[in-house]
This record gives sequence, C-alpha cells and structure tokens, in this order.
Amino acid sequence: MTGRVVHGLSGLPLDARPSVVTIGKFDGVHRGHRAVIATLLEGAAAHPDARSVVVTFDRHPAELLAPDRAPTPLLSVAQKTEALVEAGVELVVVLPFTAELAALAPAQFVQQVLVDALGSAEVLVGSDFRFGARGAGTVATLRELGEQHGFVVGLVDDVCEVDGRRVSSTSIRQAIEAGRLEEATAALGRAPRIRSLVVPGYQRGREMGYPTANLAHDAEGLIPADGVYACWLSVEGERYGAAVSVGNNPTFGDVPEKTVEAHAIDVVVDLYGRTVELEFVAYIRGMQKFPSADALADQMGRDELEIRSVLGLPLPDAA
Repeated sequence: MTGRVVHGLSGLPLDARPSVVTIGKFDGVHRGHRAVIATLLEGAAAHPDARSVVVTFDRHPAELLAPDRAPTPLLSVAQKTEALVEAGVELVVVLPFTAELAALAPAQFVQQVLVDALGSAEVLVGSDFRFGARGAGTVATLRELGEQHGFVVGLVDDVCEVDGRRVSSTSIRQAIEAGRLEEATAALGRAPRIRSLVVPGYQRGREMGYPTANLAHDAEGLIPADGVYACWLSVEGERYGAAVSVGNNPTFGDVPEKTVEAHAIDVVVDLYGRTVELEFVAYIRGMQKFPSADALADQMGRDELEIRSVLGLPLPDAA
C-alpha cells in the first residue's frame, strides 16, 4: 500500500477508517524513530481496518517559539515525509507549526487533530510527551482525553543505542557537522544525504580534468563539515560513484561561501538544471589550500583512487 502525505487538516478525514497515530518531529527519521514506526505499524495491524498515521510538523517548533535556539534540520520536510512513507507509514500529516497551532489548548488539539480529523483509535507517544499551549498537556492529560473520546494511549519511546551511545537527532547533527560519518550513518541506519539543484560554477574542475556539478546553496538536508568525501550521486533513477568537495575552495580564495561540488566518476553526464541527491559514505580528508592548481589536481587524483577503493569502483586501468 502506497503511503500518502497530507499538508494540514484540510480534506481530513479521508474516510471512516480508524487511525493508530504517533506524533513527533521525526527529524532525520533515524533508527530510534524507525523503532517507533515499527511499533506503530504493529498497532495498526492489530486494529481492524486501521491506518497507521504519523503527525509531524513543517518546522521545528523552536523556529517559531525560540528562533535563536532552533536546530538546523537533518532533512527537509519533503525528505522527511518520503522517509516516513518508505518506512511503511500509510498516512503522514504535516501540520504547519503556526502561532495558532501553538496556542491550542490540549483539549482543542485532541478534538481537532486526533478526533475530528483522524478518528484515532490509539495514540502512541513517548513518556515525556507534551502538547498544547505552553506544553500544558502531558501523557496523563492525553489519557484523560482519550477516555472521553474513545481512544487509548500507548507509550513508546525512540530510545535506541549504537555502540553505547543514545541515538538522537542532536547527536547525529553534531556528528555530521564534525564529519564523523561512521557515527552518523550508524545512528541513522543509512548514509547522511542532501539533495539540490545543479547550478553553473567556476568551471575550474573541468579545466583540471575533473568536471564537477555545483549544488545550489539551498540544499535539502544537513551539509557535513568541510572536506572531501566519497559519495553516491543519484539523479533520475541513475546512481554513480562521486568525489565530493564541501567548502570554499581555499586554493583559489574567491569562493565566498560554503559550496558543494560533485565529480561523477567514470561517466560524463550533463547535470545542469537537474536535481541530484548525494549520499555521504566516507570522509576522505579535510579542506586544504594548495600552492597551485596543478598541486590541487594531483591531490584530486589521489583522492579519487581512495574514493574508488571506498566505493568498490574499479581502478582506472581496470575500467
């Protein structure tokens, strides 16, 4: 069954089917989140004709309530909803986190979202779940309201440990921003990824024999620390190994902001104007300033050999 994504409550309920619901930010859709989703799917399967529903938001609540403390999202809303559908969720409801939503009293939130819109039979939340204006609603509040409206409340936490470390969106964000890809990948259960439109660049890579696709600066997903990476590049169903540079290219000194450049290995493909996705597999080295373009080109050749080894691509003389 193909999942569906709905933005806002307009048009809900879709039908008279009951819903088994969980609510959260789900930033990154990491391994802990997927454990919650697995429990959600089990719960929906246990209810006759019930749908599995994730209620999430179009931004981190802090972007509205405390902008100076709002974290950079690991995934865009589109990437997040795609990941939730891929995990098997039947319906993803994205609520615009507005001042009006934030001001709803707990009873209003339950009535409008969980009862009128979704016809909830069961609601799964963490033990520290808070909802409604100023976080006034607790799990106890939700259970009281559930008794009034005919749904049950179950506890499910996204607690998950990898190598003795608790998985959280915050720890994953810190790992990606530091270039610790192995740690981030283990916690996510997949490689970190970004997605963006390819735009014209300085053409220097082409001049050095390594043509690159320059990603637009409004990329979806969290861009990792400056450096060179082994990546998989996907575009319109095709997947290529790639050498990717993140940073401001200090060798030339005229790139004013952080830029992502991807060189597809062993293929010549025109990517301008197309949207590509990069999966960051391994950190190769930090960003460096070289004495000349030739020195940079020599290092890029060495980088490519290492990236081929990481990705399992053939060496040039064996291609």
